[in-house]
Amino acid sequence: MTTTLNNDTQRAVLIRAYGGAAAAEIADIARPTAGRQGQVLVRVRAAGVNGIDWKIREGFVRDAFPLQLPAVLGIELAGVVEALGAGASRFRVGDRVMGPLGGLGAYAEFVAVDEAKLVRTPQGLDDVHAAAIPVAAVAAWQSLHHAGPIAAGQRILIHGAAGGLGGYAVQYARQAGAEVFATASTAHLDYVRSLGADHVIDYRTERFESIAQDIDLVLDYVGGEVLDRSWQVLKKDGAIVGTSSPDILARTPAGRRGLWFMNQPDTALLERLAAEIAQGTLISKLDEVVGFDDIPAAIERNRTDPRIGKVVADFSR
Repeated sequence: MTTTLNNDTQRAVLIRAYGGAAAAEIADIARPTAGRQGQVLVRVRAAGVNGIDWKIREGFVRDAFPLQLPAVLGIELAGVVEALGAGASRFRVGDRVMGPLGGLGAYAEFVAVDEAKLVRTPQGLDDVHAAAIPVAAVAAWQSLHHAGPIAAGQRILIHGAAGGLGGYAVQYARQAGAEVFATASTAHLDYVRSLGADHVIDYRTERFESIAQDIDLVLDYVGGEVLDRSWQVLKKDGAIVGTSSPDILARTPAGRRGLWFMNQPDTALLERLAAEIAQGTLISKLDEVVGFDDIPAAIERNRTDPRIGKVVADFSR
């Protein structure tokens, strides 16, 4: 990455209007300061590239993520505290931190963020691996428990089980003692099995309806037709929690439970999960590490290619 030399500006990946692959561009913008109470200024070292990036870019989730354009993309980061704003006391300058922004702006050299959204990066976890955790690890946990307490012996179907969210969700569901059904592409079946799924379904060659039955909870990280077909395998009192179809309520049959999920920052949960990953208790898979200049292309690849785990941008490249 070529760092901007002017102390008043910084490089960032932004959109000026909703659109396709060309809508995301690299531009110079004003460098922020920790100007609000409780803010810290973070020098970003790495940022997670998420599947929702292209949906934000194209305006597909504009109701859930209303933007003032132009807008800098990116929703999670790892880096170093550069400066403290008024009232900021949780961290010191030089501390390594990680966290979700609870909004946009991570694809920039510096980000001013509320310190309450950040946690210290565990020792033994580098910035690139840390940047893969804040959104997917927490969102998978929260979406699993969003429909109610998960009980041992329940049957859970996870669509998109090889992705950033799905990989964590498989592990959490197994930890809870659930029987896990998981869909994935042919090339990713062994990976999903290694996470502990009881039944791994190749969505390219098999119909999940013929294998998964009497399901208590569907975690839908795919959306579209997959969501619509999933009602066939769900118990009458079961639920579908979706992250990929903002219109899930409109697609929910009368008398059934369909829930749209958006994760909420939870620093206590993030600290616990990051520690488990640093210790090797949880598997955190990186599919690809790209440089800052390749972020727009990586966003587009997330749209077109199934991923195993997460894509992360390493700002030192």
